[in-house]
Amino acid sequence: MTTVVRPPSSAPDRAKRSRDDRRLTARRRAGDPDAREALVRRYMPLARSLALRYRRSPESNDDLIQVASLGLVKAVDRWDPDRGLAFSSYAVPTILGELRRHFRDSTWDIRPGRDLQELCLAVEEARDALWSENGRSPTVQDIADYLGRRQEEVLEALQATDVRSLRSLDAPASDSEDDSASVGELTGADDPGFDRVEAAASLERLLGTLDERSREILQMRFGEDMLQREIAERVGISQMHVSRIIRGALERLYAARPPA
Repeated sequence: MTTVVRPPSSAPDRAKRSRDDRRLTARRRAGDPDAREALVRRYMPLARSLALRYRRSPESNDDLIQVASLGLVKAVDRWDPDRGLAFSSYAVPTILGELRRHFRDSTWDIRPGRDLQELCLAVEEARDALWSENGRSPTVQDIADYLGRRQEEVLEALQATDVRSLRSLDAPASDSEDDSASVGELTGADDPGFDRVEAAASLERLLGTLDERSREILQMRFGEDMLQREIAERVGISQMHVSRIIRGALERLYAARPPA
């Protein structure tokens, strides 16, 4: 995780920076555009650092920095030094809020509820922080403990994050230049065996509507591929009678079939 750039830690430096921030803000309020620009430039490293917290997201770094810069400008315009809060302390939540709103409103192809979107962002931040702290990929329990949430909530957030962006079937299946196959070309097709199994099950149910002799003759004709003459000899009836039984059985099956 990128370290946030903060004002110098020594008390004299902090006091000087605070005085400079107040002086620039007073000039901005008086209508000096250069003072506003100077305050924005002063804290751009902070905005950039906060933006790059989300560098693993599908958004480009340039887009993230642009959103963070917008948050910084809002902080510059809204900060009131008379309330006793340092500018950096006011700017950080303002910039992060702008980034979160951007993710919440602009980067979801399948949009979950607002609470879940906020949790997804919190989980991503926690994962980065824990990775930096422990030097390994955090477990779901690690993230849950860090956020004070249940494991089920963290898992739901991780699953929602996985479907934030949909992938086109025409997209390359891999990043390799030698592999030109698309995702769609490697996606499994319907197995025709399922249709045969379904048809066999339907046929078995329909055969139950026939009498035993009709079922037996149909089995010999279509299951064993016997000729009508051979069937007649086996069952001891005329070939014409066999033909009538087969025709009548097929007509009853057709009439009993379910509607398409």
